[in-house]
Parts: sequence; C-alpha cells; structure tokens
Amino acid sequence: MAKTVDDTIAVRISKVLADRIISGAIEPGARLRQDHIAEEFQTSHVPVREAFRRLEAQGLAIGEPRRGVRVAAFDLGEVREVAEMRAALEVLALRNAAPHLTAAILDRAEEATKAGDKSRDVRSWEEANRTFHRLILAPCGMPRLIATIDDLHAASARFLFAAWRSEWEIRTDQDHRAILSALRQGNTESAAATLGRHVQWIGQKPVRTASGKMREAFAIVG
Repeated sequence: MAKTVDDTIAVRISKVLADRIISGAIEPGARLRQDHIAEEFQTSHVPVREAFRRLEAQGLAIGEPRRGVRVAAFDLGEVREVAEMRAALEVLALRNAAPHLTAAILDRAEEATKAGDKSRDVRSWEEANRTFHRLILAPCGMPRLIATIDDLHAASARFLFAAWRSEWEIRTDQDHRAILSALRQGNTESAAATLGRHVQWIGQKPVRTASGKMREAFAIVG
C-alpha cells in the first residue's frame, strides 16, 4: 500500500514540477532541491526521488553525480531536433487522419485558429495552437503516435515560454488557414506539405535571465 501511495504522490509532484519547468517558472540549470520539494508536498524523499526520475525520463531534468538534479538546459540543436521530429510525425498523423476529418472537426480547428489569432499572451496562444494540431491529428487512430506528438508539443511549449514570456505580439496564422483549406478540398498532400514546413519555423529572440544576463532564445512558433 505504501508503495502505491508513494507512486501516486510521485506522479503528482512530477506533473507540478513539469508544468513549472515548461512554463519557465523554474529556469534551465536551476537546482531541484529534494528537501525543499519534500517539504512543499509534505512527503518523504522517496516519492520526490521517483518524481525526479520521471522528469529525467521526459528530458526535463538531469541528474549529476554528487551535485543533485538540475533542470535540463536546451540549445538551438535541440529545438531543431524537436521541430524535425514534429514535422515527420505530424505529417504521418495527418495523412492517416485526413480520411476521418469531418466538417465539424475542421470547423472546431478553425475556431482554435481564430482564438490563437486573438491571443494577447503566449500561454493562451500556445493552448489554442496545440488544440488546432490535436484536432486535425487525433483522428489518425494511432494513440502511441499521438502520445509522442503530445510530448513534442510539451517540449515546444517549453522553448516558446522561455523565449516569449512577455512582449507577445498578436499574429495571424495563415498556415493554419492554408492547411484547413487544403483539407476541405480533399488535398491531403498539400495540407501535409504546409504542415511540415509550418512546424519547422524557428523564431529567435534575446531574453534576460533571472541573473540579469542576456541570452538568445529559440522557439518553434508553429
């Protein structure tokens, strides 16, 4: 019974910490202190260590010998890797989903695009953007593929929040509209080609770290 309770607590801790890391509330390189986290969640070190292992498996944390666990940093190479993986997997999902996309699903995807266009902050834009992609890809009927794409979207969100925590500019997503137009016309290959290009667009922006230093941040804006 104790093992089951510890596992449940570990899942909750890992989800909370993952959200903080993805949102940028905990910066890359920051140390995750076992004592502090155990105290915050009023638990022992056992579920905290398991939560750390879960974060490491997600690529969000790195364990260092004799130095504990830190939030994983990322660079342009990792952003490109995620963009290329998304392009390959989302195109695969779309080709399998296309025969099952109804007018109602495409209408909901259009509403998500309009919501993204009206977003005044990066979090609401990311949520609308993720909704659009989920709607047009989920009907592929390949749950493992969708789960992997969801993980890649979480990574994309982390890159995005690190670069655009503030100063978000309202934007009109013409790619989403082009994808929807092609799908409504039954032109799956045109939609897939646009989607593949769309998710590989990487933005660059100088940002100030918590220590006051400036650094270049990269994000997938698609």
